[in-house]
Amino acid sequence: MAIYARSTTTHLFLFITLLSLTIPVKPFSSSDPESILSELLTRQSQSQSGVIHLTDHLLPHILSPKTPRSFSLIIFFDAQQLHSKTDLHLPSLKSEFSLVASSFITNNKDNPDHKKLFFCDVEFKESQNTFAQFGVNALPHIRLIPPTAQNLKQDSIQMDAGDFSRLAESMAEFVESKTKLVLGPIHRPPLISTAQLMFIVAAIVTSLPFFAKKVIAGETLLHDWKLWLSGAVFVYFFSVAGTMHNIIRKMPMFMADRNDPSKLIFFYQGSGMQLGAEGLAVGSLYTIVGLMLAVMTHGLVGVRNRTVQRVMMIVALLVSFWAVRKVVVLDNWKTGYGIHAYWPSSW
Repeated sequence: MAIYARSTTTHLFLFITLLSLTIPVKPFSSSDPESILSELLTRQSQSQSGVIHLTDHLLPHILSPKTPRSFSLIIFFDAQQLHSKTDLHLPSLKSEFSLVASSFITNNKDNPDHKKLFFCDVEFKESQNTFAQFGVNALPHIRLIPPTAQNLKQDSIQMDAGDFSRLAESMAEFVESKTKLVLGPIHRPPLISTAQLMFIVAAIVTSLPFFAKKVIAGETLLHDWKLWLSGAVFVYFFSVAGTMHNIIRKMPMFMADRNDPSKLIFFYQGSGMQLGAEGLAVGSLYTIVGLMLAVMTHGLVGVRNRTVQRVMMIVALLVSFWAVRKVVVLDNWKTGYGIHAYWPSSW
């Protein structure tokens, strides 16, 4: 009886195996363009931003050279390990790429063109073969694959690095110029939600009577002379310290000495570059001179004691002379140009 049961089980296993081999299995993509398109639409709908995540296994099925395509792919090449490098701006560029994808889907949901373009991304750790296949060796990198592309590296179109400057808008212009499709306007999310806006409006309306009462009584911060004085000094310091230059050029406060990395350089000799510490030092000296001038022109006029006036004026002049001399010495050291006093020949 045991031998009969074992034989029956073996025959049943062989029957199922032969049956599975005789039934044709229809794989995704390779021979059915409609199946590929349907799968892409399904994956697009499952993505919150509309960007399809590709892998080394999925991409060859979609871009099979034996299957005709009626759509284009635009791929964003990403690497999670490089997101910490601020100079690459990969997280923000990926966010802008997703914004273009969602805007295209929203603008063309009732248009047949929404089946002609799909936004995708690939990650380096998951898809190293894809990176090698396209010859991608530097990021950020965006590549458009037309429907007629056979050789993925030679027939695809790379987005120039200069086109990343305007983020989503420049990406949309690149796609429209290469595919002749209309993406439509970019739908950026609002800075504040509707609930937050309603809360702010309610808070303003509620506090409006109290604010009006304070304005009439002259008890607001805008009526405080100390606030205006502090603001004026800050604007003066911001102007004379070259702060805007440091912000635009992204100049560091200090730098390491090339000859001795353990030492820090706060003042760089040479007119081609200005460190942040130099601006703070010179701005502080100029601010001291400005404050001394303000004391002499607005403070001393209210002092009735002549002796106090003279002593304070002499101190202010000496401090101003010292501050200006420091600036001149620093400028001579930095630029190499000397400033000499001019004395009339009659003296």
